[in-house]
Amino acid sequence: ADEQKKFDAGIAELLSHYPPDRKSAAMLPALRLLQTMKRWLPPEGMKQVAEKLETTVERAYEVASFYVMFHTQPPGKYVIDVCTNLACALRGAEGMLKYMEDKLATKAGTNGEKYFLRETECLASCGTAPCLQVNEDHHENLTKAKVDFLLYRATDVTMTSPVKQILDVPVSASGV
Repeated sequence: ADEQKKFDAGIAELLSHYPPDRKSAAMLPALRLLQTMKRWLPPEGMKQVAEKLETTVERAYEVASFYVMFHTQPPGKYVIDVCTNLACALRGAEGMLKYMEDKLATKAGTNGEKYFLRETECLASCGTAPCLQVNEDHHENLTKAKVDFLLYRATDVTMTSPVKQILDVPVSASGV
């Protein structure tokens, strides 16, 4: 009940920024609101978004499935997006992705309970490549040691590189 009230209030706030006859223009922020609340876009939530925006559920799915930042299925606890576009690829992103696949014991594109490791398009850090995001937290200028430390702090993966002795610090309550 509280979650529904929060959702309704959030949608009402969003719609206050759009003309009454253009409610569907709030699709992206409405989907973002839903995903922030649920961690993904469940079918019943998509139906509510469509109803509130006076459009079809199919239209909500079209938009949600177009953008990789939206999850139409429950994602793993850690969504790890690795940029492999040209600038990152030239700076070793594909090797970094393979290293992470081995380290996490999962293949890119596989959505597991703990990890959803994915190869993604440009994350807008061409000058600081290679880069990745863990649950939308952006990290750049990556090296194997930085990846080890990042995974250790963000996901409790055991560190294997020599940097562990230097950077072995307690993980905060938030996990990062």
